[in-house]
Amino acid sequence: MSLIINRPWERPAQHWIEGKGGTLEIKTERRPASYEVFDARNNTKRTEVLAMVNTIRDRVDQWREDGWPGVTIVTRKLLEHWHDETARQHPFYFCQLEAIETLIWWVEGAEAYKQGIHVPGDGGAWERLCNKMATGAGKTTVMAMIITWQVLNALTYPKRNKDFSRAVFIVAPGLTVKGRLQVLMPSEGSYYDEFNLCPSEFMRQKLNQAEVLIENWHTLMPLKEQDRSVVKKGKESDEAFTRRVLGKLAGHKDIIVINDEAHHAYRKPPEVKVSKKQAEEQGIDLDEATRWIEGLDRIHKTRRIQRCFDLSATPFAPTGKASTDTALFDWIISDFGLNDAIEAGLVKTPRVVVRDDALPDSRTLQSKLYHIYRDKSVSEDLNRAKAEPHEALPKLVQDAYTLLGADWRETAKDWAEAGHHSPPVMLTVCNRTETAARIEHYFNQGDAHWPELQAPNRTLRVDSKVLDKAEIGEAATSDKAYDQRLQDIVEASDIPETRKRQLSGLKKEELLREIIDNVGKRSQAGQDLQNVISVAMLSEGWDAKNVTHIMGLRAFTSQLLCEQVVGRGLRRVAYDTDENGLFLPEYVNVFGVPLSISEAGETGEAPPPPKPTTQIEVIPERANLAIKWPNVVRVESVVRRELSVDWSDVETLTLDPASTPISADLAPALGGATDMGKVSSIDLEKLPDGFRLQRLVFQAARKGFAGLNHSFKGSEDLLAAQLVRIVEEFIGSGALQIPSLFHSDPLRRRILIALNIDLVVQHLMQSVFEQNRTKLTPIFDEENPIGSTAQMRTWYTAKPNFPAVKSHISHLVGDSSWEGHAANVFEKSSDVLAYAKNDHLGFQIQYLWAGSRRRYVPDFLVKYVNGDILALEIKGTDSPQNKAKRDALAEWVEAVNSVGGFGIWSWDVAFQPNELQDIVTRHSKHRVGEK
Repeated sequence: MSLIINRPWERPAQHWIEGKGGTLEIKTERRPASYEVFDARNNTKRTEVLAMVNTIRDRVDQWREDGWPGVTIVTRKLLEHWHDETARQHPFYFCQLEAIETLIWWVEGAEAYKQGIHVPGDGGAWERLCNKMATGAGKTTVMAMIITWQVLNALTYPKRNKDFSRAVFIVAPGLTVKGRLQVLMPSEGSYYDEFNLCPSEFMRQKLNQAEVLIENWHTLMPLKEQDRSVVKKGKESDEAFTRRVLGKLAGHKDIIVINDEAHHAYRKPPEVKVSKKQAEEQGIDLDEATRWIEGLDRIHKTRRIQRCFDLSATPFAPTGKASTDTALFDWIISDFGLNDAIEAGLVKTPRVVVRDDALPDSRTLQSKLYHIYRDKSVSEDLNRAKAEPHEALPKLVQDAYTLLGADWRETAKDWAEAGHHSPPVMLTVCNRTETAARIEHYFNQGDAHWPELQAPNRTLRVDSKVLDKAEIGEAATSDKAYDQRLQDIVEASDIPETRKRQLSGLKKEELLREIIDNVGKRSQAGQDLQNVISVAMLSEGWDAKNVTHIMGLRAFTSQLLCEQVVGRGLRRVAYDTDENGLFLPEYVNVFGVPLSISEAGETGEAPPPPKPTTQIEVIPERANLAIKWPNVVRVESVVRRELSVDWSDVETLTLDPASTPISADLAPALGGATDMGKVSSIDLEKLPDGFRLQRLVFQAARKGFAGLNHSFKGSEDLLAAQLVRIVEEFIGSGALQIPSLFHSDPLRRRILIALNIDLVVQHLMQSVFEQNRTKLTPIFDEENPIGSTAQMRTWYTAKPNFPAVKSHISHLVGDSSWEGHAANVFEKSSDVLAYAKNDHLGFQIQYLWAGSRRRYVPDFLVKYVNGDILALEIKGTDSPQNKAKRDALAEWVEAVNSVGGFGIWSWDVAFQPNELQDIVTRHSKHRVGEK
């Protein structure tokens, strides 16, 4: 039985509780907001209920059901759009919608829904609101929602500066996270586009006016005082500090702040005495927390912080009391914790040791492997300050590695057989640097029981001091041995030589960050790592998805601390669902981290390997197969005056060759007599340059122009261009006839037309009339007017796929057999030059449905050898919404063809697989006017 019992897109309807006999039972209601405090010394556990959060949940549920009373028109459009499951490929998780809704409720909701609720602050002068969201629950997307909500409202209602701001300062806990948060900049490829956060293109363009600054928290550190000869420079003023930190935002007031991983930023009350040891036990950096808040206080003094939004999976701070006592932030207003995320399948399910065949712990009767560090012999041994790397690890630790290693070994074998490019990773989080060095020696010097784990070039000990320097962009102290270890890992990796050369030129701290940030990622420095040993929990931005085994060798004094450690291995690999819409479970096996939740009904079998992934990328050598398209943000209907001819009413005009001489003979004449022996000829056929068709067309158009110029209501240029088109069509039609085979020669025909040009114009103009006509005009994206397959970013998939030949893209990824059949048709057709499945390309058509703007993504782009392009939808079905999509596509094609410059576009829909071949053949002959 799986622990996944809730669909991630719906409000949780049930949760697991501990029943009789220690078994798990389902309770059919949402899990109350709470957290557990675990006292390892006394073997006690208590649950702290978050009463305010539970009350707010009920109020927000009712507020949502009543239609979000009190919100602005802009906010309502956003909420309706975000709740629309058809507006994007994957609906938002319930926890994401609840998080943003709770913030909106507090800022905009009608007062009736907030009576009796007071959200405490942190003792400072500016308001803080916290969303508690488990790792993997989508915090970054919620940040993008916050920015969209705030900025669009601020621009629409500039006087409501106490509620909204377009100036956003995002503070990250390190360079790794800062790099990941670049998707929050309102530019191409951002989360605003990827998740279609704006209901209309107008609102999306408006969002570009956002002022967003993303900085590492170290930017908030005060400048060090400097000596300049005998003059001592004073401390940096608050104004100078603000200008330096905010840069482009310094011109704004009432800014909003978003603290990512906000547990790093807490205000320590004066009465709370927290020792450095207590803070370290709970994973807290006192200096970081203090400086972070002090820096924001200085900004508030000079620019005003309108409101601060905190996001964290573990927003707690030490209390200074018992080392087991931690306190969650008082300003948490929504909570979706690890247990909720596990039950919804958003993360891997951690599996902890529940028993083994050795003697259990004498006090708790639990397996000693459940919390290894609690064993007295282990904790005393691992706490020795001057332990040498070569000293043996405690027996219980070695036994634990042998057992965990056996499971890792089987997993590695399964992954290799499944075709994975990287091995599964075993992660160890230990108590101190000496312990980390001993563990590294245990694996690298051959003490580990399993030969596969005796792999120095696949084992990385993360030097905390070097990593800390890497996180703030400073140089680490010299350590040639450690530097060489990093170089050896890179050199032994099965990655391209060019990439190795790039990495070898990096400084030690840069190289460590490059390796650790890219564990399990193809062609990157950490691709082949299988064993990572760390003292710290690693940066929150660390998102290696191939962590399958975790070893905890340190004190764990709260469930939140356990969550921090286990969170480093909870990122899912795939998001497949079963027949009930529940995510299929993935697992991470845990030793030594005393989580209170375990896999229901499991027997300890190794976690199944996730599906192997394939790298989908652009092949630069196939640039000739690139397909380009205009990025159209909307299609406008433009009304203009136009000349028209009802060709069915145009009578036939017959030119009589007998009444139109095209040659003449001349002879000398005297007194009425001619000398026929000296005849010379004038033959227009011998002057072909004077009777070119284009010249005749313009001559006729000029004569027609003279007759219409004073009455036509459009521009002269438009009149002339339309007359040329009409004359060309008339001359080439059957309405102009010459009943003579001799004069059917093209040149003679043109001469006859030229000599009868007034008659032709007079006859034609009788049928020309003026009317208003609507023309479709595409409006292009100013920032990125032309899309191309060359712009596709490399991505990975576990879906079925096969290499493509006639494509700029390396593989075709199939959601069904239809895609494979379509690709076969394209590959075999001699008319097709190139094709691309519209997956991660960004080609989309805007259309309106149910009053809001949606995105339609046709399945394929097909480029013919003559340059024509077909936008093809397969698996077509008939429904009102699908018809709206196809109407928008037809309108798009007409508008693009009307401006020209992008080849001749056409579109089609295949309702059955056997129609594909006919469609490809039919459009290979497609020209303007046919469809």
